[in-house]
Amino acid sequence: MSPGRSYQKRYGGFIGIRKSARKWNNQKRFSEFLKQYLGMSTRATEFNKSTAMCSCVRSSRALSPVLLPRLLLAPHTGYRLAGRGLWTSPNCLAVSGDAQLLPLPSQARVVICGGGIVGTSVAYHLAKLGWTDIVLLEQGRLGAGTTRLCAGIVSVAKPISIECQMANYSNSLYQQLEEETGVKTGYVKTGSLCLAQNQDRFISLKRLASRLKVMGISCNIIKPKEVAKLHPLVNIHDLVGALHLPADAVVSPPDVNHALAVAAAGQGVQILERTSVQQVQVEKGQVMAVETDRGSIECEYFVNCAGQWGYELGQASETKVSVPLHGCEHFYLLTKPLQEPLPPSTPVVIDMDGRIYARPWQGGLLSGGFEKNPKPIFTEGRNQLEIQNMQEDWDHFEPMLSALLRRMPGLESAEIHQLVNCPESFTPDMRCLMGETPGISGYYVLAGMNSSGLAFAGGAGKYLAEWMTYGYPTANVWPLDIKRFGNLQSSRTFLRHRVMEVMPLLYELKVPRWDFQTGRQLRTSPLYDRLDTQGARWMEKHGFERPKYFVPPGKDLLSLDQSKTFYKPDWFDIVGAEVKCCKEAVCVIDMSSFTKFELTSTKDQALDLLQHLCANDLDVPVGHIVHTGMLNERGGYENDCSVVRLSKNSFFIVSPTDQQVHCWSWIKKHMPNDPHLHLEDVSWKYTALNLIGPRAMDVLAELSYVSMTPDHFPSMFCKEMSVGYANGIRVMSMTHTGEPGFMLYIPIEYALHVYNEVMSVGQKYGIRNAGYYALRSLRIEKFFAFWGQDLDTFTTPLECGREFRVKFDKDTDFLGREALLQQRQDGVSRRFVMLVLEDHDTELDLWPWWGEPIYCNGQLAGATTSSAYSYTLERHVCLGFVSPPLGPEGLPTPITPDFINRGDYEVDIAGQRYPAKAKLYPFSSLFTQQKRRKEDMELSNLQGK
Repeated sequence: MSPGRSYQKRYGGFIGIRKSARKWNNQKRFSEFLKQYLGMSTRATEFNKSTAMCSCVRSSRALSPVLLPRLLLAPHTGYRLAGRGLWTSPNCLAVSGDAQLLPLPSQARVVICGGGIVGTSVAYHLAKLGWTDIVLLEQGRLGAGTTRLCAGIVSVAKPISIECQMANYSNSLYQQLEEETGVKTGYVKTGSLCLAQNQDRFISLKRLASRLKVMGISCNIIKPKEVAKLHPLVNIHDLVGALHLPADAVVSPPDVNHALAVAAAGQGVQILERTSVQQVQVEKGQVMAVETDRGSIECEYFVNCAGQWGYELGQASETKVSVPLHGCEHFYLLTKPLQEPLPPSTPVVIDMDGRIYARPWQGGLLSGGFEKNPKPIFTEGRNQLEIQNMQEDWDHFEPMLSALLRRMPGLESAEIHQLVNCPESFTPDMRCLMGETPGISGYYVLAGMNSSGLAFAGGAGKYLAEWMTYGYPTANVWPLDIKRFGNLQSSRTFLRHRVMEVMPLLYELKVPRWDFQTGRQLRTSPLYDRLDTQGARWMEKHGFERPKYFVPPGKDLLSLDQSKTFYKPDWFDIVGAEVKCCKEAVCVIDMSSFTKFELTSTKDQALDLLQHLCANDLDVPVGHIVHTGMLNERGGYENDCSVVRLSKNSFFIVSPTDQQVHCWSWIKKHMPNDPHLHLEDVSWKYTALNLIGPRAMDVLAELSYVSMTPDHFPSMFCKEMSVGYANGIRVMSMTHTGEPGFMLYIPIEYALHVYNEVMSVGQKYGIRNAGYYALRSLRIEKFFAFWGQDLDTFTTPLECGREFRVKFDKDTDFLGREALLQQRQDGVSRRFVMLVLEDHDTELDLWPWWGEPIYCNGQLAGATTSSAYSYTLERHVCLGFVSPPLGPEGLPTPITPDFINRGDYEVDIAGQRYPAKAKLYPFSSLFTQQKRRKEDMELSNLQGK
């Protein structure tokens, strides 16, 4: 008997490991003992590596229609543990190094790089949509990367709605794959239990449950006693509740991957193994060919599904593509069958407060987690052999092992089978990367799954296939669009530091308004240091530091920064004072992060392009500002911007911060190849100051010696002026809030001077700094919709009350015109509304933030898109979309003003419904009049006494 097995027999299970580890503490490191305990001699380790190398392939060198009959005839009896791999088929075919390779096709319509579950899902869905000439290339064995090692959990408990939708679709797809292909997928509907150890976590689960119900996903908030009934091993003594998701499932990942490959091959997809992509050839911004180690393939489309190697693959080509992801080691433990083997249908346990998950596995348990101190890895070379060289680390896993034993004390007598170390790729914001890359037509990416590749692969593959087929998927995937990032996030150092924060955050409690702490101060305004010394608290948007609010002298900065809650926040009074100053005096907000472009031409090319892209009429006199949407062919917003006509053939375009890459890409996509038409990103050239309030005109008039009254400077107008000693300041009579004031676009070399002059002159008018939280409150109470929060590519101007910004009768046929005309004829089936909460205690009740379900007459009608406390109305205001019930045949019905004005509305906040009044116009004027009337009555009563 080997030494490891003798120790196992002597000590047994987890307790034995711990006792023996303490006994040997002064003689050996914990990790060395565990290796000996498990029989991990050098020879055994080498053996495990060698078995892992041939453990995960069902096919020979290629999956093609020629080989399909053999694959379908082979018996599929599930997977077992082998070496370092989690799953392997007892009937897998080991392929020798000199086996004959199938010939590489000389051309294809699309080449997909990556034979994991993401790549096979894309191939499967493209084939389902009728694509032909699809080639999938895998550098090693099909599914031999992260797919082989992932834990096999398919759960809809995800942070954002689009991820929940993708996981829900994946669940349905995997369930029916076995019937479709004849390949067993190991699908078992176990359900899952998301545990809460404290009230804040319980609130977050209740909010998730409300959101899932909007999507029609079954879920229940349950008590600890019900948890114990569903899972016999869970210790419930410290739980306050849980979320039960009965439809969640577990699968065998390589089996699912194989089933997708078989189905794709049956549709004509060629799957070639042991073929490495070296670079993608691009000419004039278009994918032309893919170079491999076996030759070139001419193609129109390329899809980067290379997983953890996606970054290097993007950088390998002559035209570099930014794919911002980085790998980390991820550990999970496997036990042998328990004394009372766990049934396969035992629910998955997700204990985010303990940072662990656990699922049944062959009568025992599989348990992993997301530790506070992750271990980043480098993947240069894109060599699959690197996965085999990743070693176990028991010291690193010990905190998760302790958490597991606290949650399931009954496992103390269990025997360990193996500790698995598998690579996972993570992105800077914990959301996957999807879509066409900016600047290269036909180059698509689907990667960076943040340890949810199995759960996302089905839905993500479907949406990307739709994107490639129709121009955009059937759901709003902007939160996942790769164009939300730019080259600034492609730094290796940035990615390495950020993923060390991202991985722990997967299970961290995320309350509203939380911010990343790493990779900060990447992009800053010239005023950053000055504002920081004046108490600015910062948040990050697209890598740009933006002030949230300004802490007055004497406040405890540390406690304020750490006061994160679902209830009334500690900054409430600070932001209230800033809002009051905006309404009564004058405030300054640094809005330099906004995207800024200049479009110029020698003749009318610039005007013609904007007239085609924009729904509003841009043929206005010089100096006028036009607020307009850039629409897609469906009439949805691709961009929401303000355009200034600087001269006859020159335009200044201002867009939201996170639209910098997306808006640039959209304009360039539609620009004709004309050397006399020029688009320039000037975001870095200008510092933007927003002067808000009734005294803003006094400040500017004193600094410029020019009258700033509406008679001399009308609304939505722009002039180049001198402010202080600085010339060439673009002053615009707009504030993005509905309040009076001006936007100043200042060349960066003048920024500090202009700011100092504004603050100096403004002292007599009560000037102060303000941040984006005040801006948010002001714009929401004025019923202003923002792109990325309220507006998206599926929202049309008719649905959000902006038909007045659509000029159907202008001479140029703009994008989306036909779709809007059809919608106007058919009727709008949903509307953007403003809801003011009633019977809601700001001090004691949970706050609405976004994503809350909206009910009308007791029926689900929609969801909120943004929310803020209105200091003017002294109530919470929510913005969102509502729809009437479906018609008799299940089709959308046109919405009417009566449905909105006469309905009884409620907003669901974490399961508690609050009544609300809904309107299609701002409440502010009505409530201001009522408040003034009430104050007058109180004053008269007081005088009467």
